[in-house]
Amino acid sequence: MDKRRYDIYCGIDVGKSAHHAIALTADGRRVLSRDLPQDEAMLRALFAELAAHGSVLMVVDQPRNIGALPIAVARDSGIDVAYLPGLRMRRIAALYPGQAKTDARDAFIIADAARTLPDTLLPVTQNDDIVEGLRMLAGFDSDLATEENRLSSRIRSVLLSVHPALERAIGKHLYRPVALTLLAEFGGPTGFAAATPAALRRVAKRSAPRIGDQIADSIIAALAEQTVIVPGAEKSDFVLKTLARQLREVRRARAELEEQFESELNKHPAGPILTSMPGVGVRIAATILVEIVDVERFDSAGNLAAYAGVAPRTHRSGTSIRGEHRQRGGNTRLKRALYLSAFASLREPVSRVYYDRKRAEGKDHRSALVCLARRRTNVLYTMLKTGCEYERREARPGRVAAAAA
Repeated sequence: MDKRRYDIYCGIDVGKSAHHAIALTADGRRVLSRDLPQDEAMLRALFAELAAHGSVLMVVDQPRNIGALPIAVARDSGIDVAYLPGLRMRRIAALYPGQAKTDARDAFIIADAARTLPDTLLPVTQNDDIVEGLRMLAGFDSDLATEENRLSSRIRSVLLSVHPALERAIGKHLYRPVALTLLAEFGGPTGFAAATPAALRRVAKRSAPRIGDQIADSIIAALAEQTVIVPGAEKSDFVLKTLARQLREVRRARAELEEQFESELNKHPAGPILTSMPGVGVRIAATILVEIVDVERFDSAGNLAAYAGVAPRTHRSGTSIRGEHRQRGGNTRLKRALYLSAFASLREPVSRVYYDRKRAEGKDHRSALVCLARRRTNVLYTMLKTGCEYERREARPGRVAAAAA
């Protein structure tokens, strides 16, 4: 964060419908303390009043959601903006007297921290327009992914309750469009039993020309395994048809979102850099960009790794306790993205050799992947810092042999 001095430091404790603002001069004198609604006109009036005193820095404790409007209005009014992360604010608040938790006290702490501890602030950059768009898309995609898992589990649960053999025949194909097409067309065991084998094969081959006949045959065989009718089987047809159609729509929406991710990433300077790295698809790239925002926030690759929670944490107290332990904290979304990308990169020789070496050292699969994620963080940091895309290279034969030994 830029450490330039300002004439006025305005701390805003943002809220859903109203905020509290406190403004301090550079020497700590209070200029203003005011409640104001979540309203553009009132915010503009506040910033105009403060600008009359000289240069202004506006700081919030939440740069998104309820804090988005104050930041947008401040920028449009020519006011510099920054934010104080919630964890840092809570730790700083412990240094101030009193135990009260009020909006006015929080706003004062934000303003005073901006004035006296500028290193605690994080910037809000102009590139956030693209990043915030990706953040909104990523949040929606996360909701859809949860819904996709719920619908898939529900379909398997309904099938299992009325016809376990049919669940075994169809459940393993739920990730394919053919399974949803069949379920949306015929429903459950009653609907499948009423259909002719030719009709089953025709519908299956329409979605899966190569394996359609095989799937249809497995369904016919499964139906023959159970002759009794479980109570509720007839009504399961309606439930399964509805669930299959809903799941198909969710997957269609996620496919459209993937196109949106790709389009937005191409607009951002870091987008092509991230997707050039092995194991980083558009969804993981979007998550990494959304969580990092600006690599300039981090002084080194180690700082980025610590923020993500993939750096080992040292425990040492004299000579009695020492060692490196896996970090439990960090940014969980970024950690998961780095972990998944490390797993996907195992097809690349360089990553595979490093992973195998860690396994040979006695680490389990998870620990070896975390080590690989930490190593890839160094590469990621350098790529983003220099603006260079990933250059693929083959692992040296000697290293491959050493890893296999």
